[in-house]
Amino acid sequence: MRVLKYRKTDGQRLGAGRHARKAERQTLHVQKGDTVRVMRGSDKGKEGKVLRAYPKTGRVLVEGINIVKKHRRARRPEEQSGILEMPAPIAASNVMLLDPKSGAPTRTRKRVDADGTKARVSVKSGESIVAAR
Repeated sequence: MRVLKYRKTDGQRLGAGRHARKAERQTLHVQKGDTVRVMRGSDKGKEGKVLRAYPKTGRVLVEGINIVKKHRRARRPEEQSGILEMPAPIAASNVMLLDPKSGAPTRTRKRVDADGTKARVSVKSGESIVAAR
C-alpha cells in the first residue's frame, strides 16, 4: 500500500509566507501629533499635523494634505448624501518632521537620558521633540 504524501504536511502551509509579509511593520520617523512638511508630490511645501500613522503600509494621514473627494450615500433619512472632501494617506518618506525651535525640516536621532527614558532629538537644534497626542 502506498503512503499518502500531502503538499501541506511539510510544515509550510501555502499561504504562510504571505501572512508573514503582511504582518510586518515599518518603523516610521513620524508619529501621531507631529507637525510635518511635505517634501514631494502635488502638496509640496505644505505643513500639517499627523492625524494617524499606518506602520503596516508606511503611510501617514496629514490634515489638509492629499485631499480627495469621497461620494457618500445617506445612511439614515435625516442624513445628507453628497461629495465630501477628506485627507488621504501619503507615504511617510515624503514628509519631514519640523524642528520645534526653528520650524525648519529636520531629521531625528534617539537619545537615552540618565533615568533610562528615550527621547527623539532634532539633528539641527538638539532640542527634544515631544509629540502632542
